[in-house]
Amino acid sequence: MRGRLDLLVELDSAQTVRGLTPQLTALARLDVRGVIVTAAGGTDSDFVSRFFAPAAGIDEDPVTASAHCSLAPYWSRKLGKNALRGLQVSARGGRVEAHVRGDRVSISGRAVTVAQGELLVSPPG
Repeated sequence: MRGRLDLLVELDSAQTVRGLTPQLTALARLDVRGVIVTAAGGTDSDFVSRFFAPAAGIDEDPVTASAHCSLAPYWSRKLGKNALRGLQVSARGGRVEAHVRGDRVSISGRAVTVAQGELLVSPPG
């Protein structure tokens, strides 16, 4: 399945997704922002995923919110449920809760604040 920006590929098992060694040079040549690889999960998640975007300078993103906005509707249709638990199985990894409501997806998870700042914007002119 190909989305607007990403290519979504479903594999046969979570174990296959975990053990995948991507050919990053080949992925970088694709005309997409990134490649989402996914499979059905197990007892601790509805699905697993990994996200690769070497053309954008990101070999593998540890936890990708935007990818889950594509994964949630995909797995919602396949599993017949609107509340989903995703597990991104990169080296760092992370869990994402997703809720599909019509054409909207809301996601949540845990995060760590690593920096804070203030942005000042000057009015035009």
